Amino acid sequence: MNDLLVAASIVLSLVLAGWGLVATLRNRPPDVSHLAGLAVLELVLLALAATAVVAWTGGEQPAEAGTFAGYLVTLVFLPPLAGVLARMEPTRWGSVIVTVVCLVIPVVVLRLQQTWQLPGA
Repeated sequence: MNDLLVAASIVLSLVLAGWGLVATLRNRPPDVSHLAGLAVLELVLLALAATAVVAWTGGEQPAEAGTFAGYLVTLVFLPPLAGVLARMEPTRWGSVIVTVVCLVIPVVVLRLQQTWQLPGA
């Protein structure tokens, strides 16, 4: 796993969660900046997923392959899902959706990293 991409995805996700929280507290729906942030986050997560798949096919093995694959698929689909749901809910609750999903992403990234590490290493 690429530590730089892991850190970038976590920081970007938390910044976007903060921005979503500001919109929620101001009783505003998500705007173009939220959707653009989700798009940038998705690009970082796709790069992270690509490096993980390349390492996996290159011979490295995650400790729990099934769990790793599940987290990887979930991670890639979370930002687009948040964007679609936020657009479907043009109220402050759309901003809540962006905030919550962006708070879930760092947890999934950390779990992905934990399942990659070998037991006892």
